[in-house]
Amino acid sequence: MNQLKGKKKSRQHGVRGLPRGPHGGVQLLLVQNVEHLGKAGDVVEVKRGYAVNYLIPQGLATIATDHHKRMVEKHKARLLEIERARISSLRQLAENISQMSISIEANANEEGHLYGSVGPNEISKALKAQNVNVSPDQVRLQGPLKELGLYTVRIHLGHDIEADLKVWVVPTVGDTQPGGKK
Repeated sequence: MNQLKGKKKSRQHGVRGLPRGPHGGVQLLLVQNVEHLGKAGDVVEVKRGYAVNYLIPQGLATIATDHHKRMVEKHKARLLEIERARISSLRQLAENISQMSISIEANANEEGHLYGSVGPNEISKALKAQNVNVSPDQVRLQGPLKELGLYTVRIHLGHDIEADLKVWVVPTVGDTQPGGKK
């Protein structure tokens, strides 16, 4: 019976080695920035499942021990330097994207309406063709582009850095252009 009581008691006090926070969650030290949670070096309190199933296995956080806290304090200046360099490169990329324009060919009828639509995947592929790596989830559209013309598309690069990209949706070569001939 004492063994069962011991097991119940350990469950009440948390899972092995995971320190409890003041609100009953698990205290972790973030190793990397986690959007909507905190920055590298922050001590955060999260639910046990989020810690055990996502943050720790993905290498985004570690247990908030005194040793880990001291290590992060030692390297905080280096982390800030890396973060500044990353933000600087993102700003430079945003400036480059803002000066670019891309053309995407699409099948359209005589009035300029597309038979399909142009979405984030096509815009991402067109940027990659110009050696700019942007994932489709970074492309922010109000809705799919369904007509020929010039559009301004917002690209979200992270850290509240965004760029406006000029996107020309043009008819595929050989299509009839609006108001013109083949």
